Amino acid sequence: MRTLLTLLLSAALAPAFAADKGGLKTYSMKHGGYKRTWKVFAPSGLEEGKQYPVYFLLHGGGGKAEGMRKLTRGAFEKAGGAIVVYPQGVDENWNDHRGDKSRKAQRENIDDVAFLRAVLDSVLERYPGDPDRVYAAGISNGAMMSHALACRAADRFAAIAPVAGAMPENLAASCAPSRPVPVLLIGGDKDNLVHWGGGQVTGPFGKKKLGAILSAEKSRDFWLEKNSCDMSRKSSGYSDPDPEDGLAVSRERYESCAGGAAVEFIRIHGGGHTWPGGLQYMPAAVIGKTSRDLDASAEIMKFFGRFRPAARE
Repeated sequence: MRTLLTLLLSAALAPAFAADKGGLKTYSMKHGGYKRTWKVFAPSGLEEGKQYPVYFLLHGGGGKAEGMRKLTRGAFEKAGGAIVVYPQGVDENWNDHRGDKSRKAQRENIDDVAFLRAVLDSVLERYPGDPDRVYAAGISNGAMMSHALACRAADRFAAIAPVAGAMPENLAASCAPSRPVPVLLIGGDKDNLVHWGGGQVTGPFGKKKLGAILSAEKSRDFWLEKNSCDMSRKSSGYSDPDPEDGLAVSRERYESCAGGAAVEFIRIHGGGHTWPGGLQYMPAAVIGKTSRDLDASAEIMKFFGRFRPAARE
């Protein structure tokens, strides 16, 4: 016969084990005066006693958690062997510290870094995630938010991969990561919203001013400096698998950085405000072309797989 203590213990542990069965689940909490939500996907058949990497995928401005799944075509889930987190921004935006007062998250200075830390705590309580293998990637506003996580939560996030999202000028001025952070930057040089050359982020067709950013190349240089990378130890390459599509790919790798970090910089020549290899979520006339010469999701997972915080190795 089961004792009362056993029954009480089983009841207390039930929510954690129930969430551990795999599939997509939605969670919520009250944080900073708002009801905040996020989705978690876990593969079925998680092994007892084993820890899995955790991927945070951050939607762009005006986007939704579910939209990030669609944009990436579920690639991070299909690859298996990882827990995938899709958080939701307040009013569909993140406070990336760009100073865009038209967005509630930034106007009210919502602490999204603290929120994402709290989400990570919740995920690790419910799922067998490896706290040393937690990563963040995002597009546009979500990409800029991943820069913020590297600046202000490097103790929790092992590496970041911003796509179509440069470093905000305001954030760069105050960025003080607690350790060197591996960074993979991916962007299109014909992006007409988050412009390759920096300056003001704009709405489609340049009709709005939504906060200042560094150029793509200065964003690269920012992380090269923060990570104390040896600039002379650079490797590079260029590929054009489909010469007919007007797109090509060049990349730079800087492997010799402090603390075992690295910086990779991928330029989509002719690419727009898109997730390479992902969904063409709006017409090319608005956001530019989505490259099929590169699979951003695969590149990101490969990059993330190389890193965990050096202080914990």
